[in-house]
Amino acid sequence: MNMKVFKNIFVALFGISLVAGAYAADLTGVASVSVTSDTAAAAKEMAFDEARRQIILDVLGQYSIPDQLEEVLKNAKSAELMNLIATSSIDSEQQSNTTYSANIHMTIDRDAARNWLTEKEVQNWLTDGKSGDMFIVQAVMTDKLAGWIELNQIARDEGIELATRYINGNQVTIELPVSARNSFTIAIRENGWRYADQNGVLHIIK
Repeated sequence: MNMKVFKNIFVALFGISLVAGAYAADLTGVASVSVTSDTAAAAKEMAFDEARRQIILDVLGQYSIPDQLEEVLKNAKSAELMNLIATSSIDSEQQSNTTYSANIHMTIDRDAARNWLTEKEVQNWLTDGKSGDMFIVQAVMTDKLAGWIELNQIARDEGIELATRYINGNQVTIELPVSARNSFTIAIRENGWRYADQNGVLHIIK
């Protein structure tokens, strides 16, 4: 996820309250798609496949190595991915004889997704959503070195151990105990970090 994408997510989610107990949120995403094909039925089928792949990448990419996930998705059959979706809904649907467009909402089945990622050997940290022991932080830093030093200092001050899961450029994915979430959030806010919650993942930026 680059800085521009992160900022777009941040703007959309800014102001969301971080409520205790809500960290194992549903794995839900939305994709706006518009597809043209030979028939309306074919266009709709292609649109749902496109939305499914985009939502899986956007949502599960927060809990896995994105490059590995993207490679697996390229080779995955549509029927295979359908098994990962628990529920779906649409709005703003429009269609003609050859075109279909809509906002497609999907919720991913956590257990099915975790099993699928493991089977495909995609490194991931998707929990069962029941224990609630750990949560994911995705940090984007304008100055990677300074930001990383500051995050480690904040963690030391709060008595928290940072478990680094993935580093990609100026983005770092960290796993922390849920018990430390409130104190960690307060500490980063006091140090000038902005934050937002998406599906239980705490996104922070500075």
